[in-house]
Amino acid sequence: MWRDSFRLQLFCLLMAVLAVVVLVHNFFQLENLDDDTVSGSNWITENNVQHFLSQTTKTTRKPYCGYTQQILSKREQVEQELLLAAIQWPKPPDGKIAFAQSTDPTHSDFVIVKPSRFFKVGDQLEVLVRMKDFQGKPKQYGGDYLQARIHSPGLKAGAAGRIVDCHNGLYKVFFTLLWPGEVKVSVSLVHPSEAIQVLLRLREERPDRVYFKSSFKSGRYSETTECNVCLPGGIPVCNFTDLYTGEPWFCYKPRKLSCASRISHAKGGYLKGLLTQEESLFFQSDVNIKRPILSSGPDSVIVKPKAFTDSSSMDRAEDPTVSPSGYYYEDQWRSRTHWIHNFNKSDDITECLQGKVIHLFGDSTIRQWFEYLTTFVPDLVEFNLGSPKNVGPFMSVDLKHNILLKFRCHGPPIRFSTVFSSELRYIANELNSIVGGRNTVVAITIWSHFSTFPVEVYIRRLRNIRRAVVQLLDRSPKTVIVIRTANVQELGPEVSLFNSDW
Repeated sequence: MWRDSFRLQLFCLLMAVLAVVVLVHNFFQLENLDDDTVSGSNWITENNVQHFLSQTTKTTRKPYCGYTQQILSKREQVEQELLLAAIQWPKPPDGKIAFAQSTDPTHSDFVIVKPSRFFKVGDQLEVLVRMKDFQGKPKQYGGDYLQARIHSPGLKAGAAGRIVDCHNGLYKVFFTLLWPGEVKVSVSLVHPSEAIQVLLRLREERPDRVYFKSSFKSGRYSETTECNVCLPGGIPVCNFTDLYTGEPWFCYKPRKLSCASRISHAKGGYLKGLLTQEESLFFQSDVNIKRPILSSGPDSVIVKPKAFTDSSSMDRAEDPTVSPSGYYYEDQWRSRTHWIHNFNKSDDITECLQGKVIHLFGDSTIRQWFEYLTTFVPDLVEFNLGSPKNVGPFMSVDLKHNILLKFRCHGPPIRFSTVFSSELRYIANELNSIVGGRNTVVAITIWSHFSTFPVEVYIRRLRNIRRAVVQLLDRSPKTVIVIRTANVQELGPEVSLFNSDW
């Protein structure tokens, strides 16, 4: 009897030890899985992490507030270094550049290389851009921000070009000719290289040039304090760092109220007087912001169609990283890497969305999707949630076809008017609460409100969102995820300092 009891106790002890071993093993497995999921960089394998670290030129950057305390895995470190290296911008020679020696789009020009040759759809068109200063002298260094496109207004067709900086005042632009007919070339100077250096300085040294505020209230008493991703030390702050994503956010502590009494978030405003008088000369609407550069010769070519046997694949590309990834033709977007379907009728959109829940997360550029669909689809009716105009959250319902459309803005920093504190949600956390499935569609855009901050702030936000997306697709692979990227916009001197295309 005693012997049987001893055997039973020994068996239970062994099972307990085995359970602990399995638990510890699974813990390390999950730890490694989380490391993979956070980075999402399956192309960076364990074997070549050290290779990337040794091959990548480490960028020397000024630490920015709490982001110096980020603990990155080796893969995240490699990825961040690669990203920072990829976006390093060419710098002018040392020393101050006088305005007269800065880039002048009026004196600059471009030429089409071999404009009279025979072109057919699919061929490459090369353009050489020659930059000069306001004295008409050729520039000897690069770093100008150019935009280039080919277009045929009659066909409502257009495509972007790939620009190569030769670092000597010359730029090569390569276009893929994607449709037949007369194709016109247009080149614009968005910002001269001298202005880019000012924007770079502001991004690294004055991320507070857009400031935010929060209201705190208890009974009849209220206070408003300044908020941001990082605040200067020496004054007590309320720490509103998100517990799940680790996204930092701080407000100066009210004098008489507790941090828990916060009721709203809002854009505070824009700082003035950021530029010296000489620097302001690099930001003039009719002089050097988004100004056309004219051709010194022909500015268009005639493109012949491909042979009939090639027509089915004239605009297709095998490489998913091909440039450009798509183009407009007859006022409709055509992808070169995926087959897409254009929904031009509201009935077609209704049929596509029937039985689906659509989540839209981000800024005003994806809120416009909500507004368009609610207006264009007849049976989709907005349900009044009492949300502030242009802020949200918003919801539209089509009971007949079982469609639910929702919009929610991303978490701070966000330059909207008043947002209730209870509605400040981070996209990653919202994604973690979605079950997903074949009838779930998620669309995300996040970019504009991060333009005044060091790039690490944006990278961190995207890393958190990517981890949540990977986890959502892991548990519900049939969920449709759409990522909407940034778009260019009209620029003036003030907008350039806070929301430049650069």
